[in-house]
Order: sequence, then structure tokens, then C-alpha cells
Amino acid sequence: MNDRTNTIFGWVLASCGIALGANIVAGIYFGGGEAEMPENPGYIIEAAEDGAEVDAGPTFAELLANGSAEAGQGVFARCAACHSVEQGAANGIGPNLHGVLGEAIAANAQGFGYSSALSGKGGEWTYENMNAWLERPRGFADGTSMSFAGLGNAEDRANVILYLRENGGGPDLPEVVVEEVPVEGEAAEGEEAAAEEEAAAE
Repeated sequence: MNDRTNTIFGWVLASCGIALGANIVAGIYFGGGEAEMPENPGYIIEAAEDGAEVDAGPTFAELLANGSAEAGQGVFARCAACHSVEQGAANGIGPNLHGVLGEAIAANAQGFGYSSALSGKGGEWTYENMNAWLERPRGFADGTSMSFAGLGNAEDRANVILYLRENGGGPDLPEVVVEEVPVEGEAAEGEEAAAEEEAAAE
């Protein structure tokens, strides 16, 4: 082994010693070892109690009832490159959508070549079907030629549907169902009355 090899091994050994020493000193200085819990944690995440209902937000019927066709016109600007909505306007890359709501799926625009995935779907453009189509076209009709990925925001979908309804009409909007939640006292009174009725029947 020549002097040059000894020098290289010496420097490598010295470097390892320095690194080990620096690690020990840093651990002592910065308090290495077990981490201490801070007095005030940064975030407290409160989970819903077992059995508690999670608020799912407004229903689609509520979004339609409170939506805006004017806002829908702004969202429809993304669709205007392929679709027209005015009565009598020509088909583009996609069909004219005037009066599409309530019509049979893939039958609204005369002379347009719908994909077999959509024409074989069947049914009508109900509000539920249009919502599902706008959310994810390929999920609604797998194999459709429409390349648009969809509108992930439910409010945007509701507003676009209201804009389509404004341009050609459509069925009545779905009724908003309001669930009445009884007050605790009223619920107890109702249970007592039911128990009394059962006892009287016996």
C-alpha cells in the first residue's frame, strides 16, 4: 500500500469522525431524542360523533331552485366552442342544445351524428340525467365522443341547466322536499301520545 492510498483512507476516516461528532453535538444542542408535545397543538380536528348525521349540503333540487340562468350563461361559455343554444342555430362539433331538456337523449338536434354510446343510452334528458351527464360525460355514457371532462361543481351544473331551460324550456323543476325536524319536547310529547293510544287500544 503506497503513501497516497494511506492518505486517502486517513481523510475518509477523519471525515467519518467529524460527521459523527457533529451529529452528537447537534443532538445535544437541539434537544434530540423524544419530541415534546407543545402546550397548544396547532390544529384540533373535531370528528362527528357516532350516529351523528353529516350535512351533505343542498340537494340538487335546492340548487336548481336557488340557481341563476345568468350565471349559467357564464359557465356555458366553456361549451360554446362546440355547442350552440339559440333556436335554429346550426350544429357545431356538438349538437345544438336549444330545447334539449325533456327531449329523448341523442334525438334533439336534427341531422347530428350522435355517438352510439349516447344514442344507445335511451331515456330522456331529465334534470337528473343532465346533471349526471354534465358532471362526467364518460361516466354517464362510456364511449361517448364528447371529450369534455365535466363540471365538478354542482352549482355550475345547476346554473347551466337553468340556462338551457331558459333557451327552449323544459319540464317543471323538481320539487324541493323540506324535512321537518321535530323539537326535542315535541318528539317526547308525540311518543307519550302514541304510548297512551296503544294502552287505550289494549
